[in-house]
Amino acid sequence: MTGPSAPGRLLAVLAAFDQEHTALSLTDISRRAGLSLTTAHRLVAALTGWGALERDANGAYHVGLRLWELAALAPRGPALRQIALPYLEDLYEATHENVQLAVRDGAEVVYTEWISGRSSVGVRIQVGARWPLHATGVGLALLAHARPDFQDAYCAGPLAAYTPYTITDPVRLRRALAEVRRAGVAVSSRQVTDDALSVAAPVRGADGSVVAAVSLVVPWTGARVAVLVPAVRLAALGISRALGRPPTTRTDPPA
Repeated sequence: MTGPSAPGRLLAVLAAFDQEHTALSLTDISRRAGLSLTTAHRLVAALTGWGALERDANGAYHVGLRLWELAALAPRGPALRQIALPYLEDLYEATHENVQLAVRDGAEVVYTEWISGRSSVGVRIQVGARWPLHATGVGLALLAHARPDFQDAYCAGPLAAYTPYTITDPVRLRRALAEVRRAGVAVSSRQVTDDALSVAAPVRGADGSVVAAVSLVVPWTGARVAVLVPAVRLAALGISRALGRPPTTRTDPPA
């Protein structure tokens, strides 16, 4: 049985870093990447020389700015964020609540922007964080507009629970996704934490496909969903139009 390829070993080094592990020693990288210390040392040196990794004064390694420069070219990353930011800021000014922008990456939602509310409920995310699709408002908005075969596979898989209110039943999840498509928005109530409610709406690209989702996260107690929905939908529509989506017509699916 052969080991990982050279590109695979390089990617394993980079994958050793995540939200909980942003600074790693060489030994940490070796262990988390499943590589010998000698191999890890050689690959880390190459990545550091290129700028993919940086070493601080204490000898710990961090993700380097060269990767940030590359990530800025991703159409669903900083490029999307730059287009969406004025509408996200407008949504924040109208509500002073947590505002989020996210995209789908496989079976997970990845947050590409987050504006924190001044006195709003705390949220367990930051830019770059990942969560399963079924547990968040943005995730439900994205999953509801994914390919039917993808939805079937996702609903059939294990659905992790984070609170007693997280949807873990495939039948309930399918019903929730159908409601998202009908209403044009997703409402996620106490699914990640038992004190928060999220209202999310899909963002469509120029071809009409859903490319992202925008949401508000507010305290569950006293949440006025009927007031939040128009604000979130307006922000999503504004971003969609900025991405080249024409104004909604009667034959268009809900935006």
